[in-house]
Amino acid sequence: MPAPERIPSRSLTGTELVDLLTEGELTVLGQIRGASNAVLYCTVARDGEEAACVYKPVAGEQPLWDFPDGTLAAREVAAYEISEATGWGLVPPTVLRDGPYGEGMCQLWIDAAPQREDGDENGGDGEAGEPPLLALVEDEEPGKGWKAVAHAEVGEGRTALLVHADDARLRRLAVLDAVINNGDRKGGHLLPAPGGRLYGIDHGVTFNADDKLRTLLWGWAGEPLTAEAVEVVERLGAELAPGTPLVTRLAELITEVEIEALRGRVAGLRATGRHPEPSGQWPSIPWPPV
Repeated sequence: MPAPERIPSRSLTGTELVDLLTEGELTVLGQIRGASNAVLYCTVARDGEEAACVYKPVAGEQPLWDFPDGTLAAREVAAYEISEATGWGLVPPTVLRDGPYGEGMCQLWIDAAPQREDGDENGGDGEAGEPPLLALVEDEEPGKGWKAVAHAEVGEGRTALLVHADDARLRRLAVLDAVINNGDRKGGHLLPAPGGRLYGIDHGVTFNADDKLRTLLWGWAGEPLTAEAVEVVERLGAELAPGTPLVTRLAELITEVEIEALRGRVAGLRATGRHPEPSGQWPSIPWPPV
């Protein structure tokens, strides 16, 4: 459903937004169609402050054979915790709370900026748009400013090269996905916001103890991590030590086995200093990719 623009009545800090999402009155306005699980568009209000948000009740989750423990809602919150620990702020404020249909994930709604077609100056609404993040090209090699992902069938026996932008924001997100073991990084989960900010959403299929990384952001596979990313994974390694505040919060959201696997992925990135490559044991591209 199209969402009306709603912004808090003043500029709230991250902590204030988390408090609003946690303690505000949640009002369901409608359901977002097309998702495999229940996704409700809501407002949350408290003490004169109001914001739009997404509420995903646990009761609306479809069971997944390879995620038998915990809930998708809790994994979404765990992804937010790791995003905040990186300092990159790639996941919108996300909390676990009670709501009209029971406990669920509540996440700040992000009004995505319009993206322009490649070579166009305007977005879909006629206003200045963000440059595209993904594209299909007919060339065998990506052009300047793009990274190759894979060849894709586009019908009538033709193939095209799927590429993503060589964008520092996407590269950070690729590192975050490797850390949280994101099994579903699709194009529709990338939200460029006004002002140049980029967010990633839909992180329920994460933190599996087995390698499940499926993403459209393979363009840096095997390449050295940036100096910034090296610093981030080093810091994450320390913050994931037993007994730290971050681990205490994660223990309420995912299992100890999954936390240990998380430590292992961070240690692997620290040891190799490189972006991971597809394992070959699991489809590396999510389907459908959008």
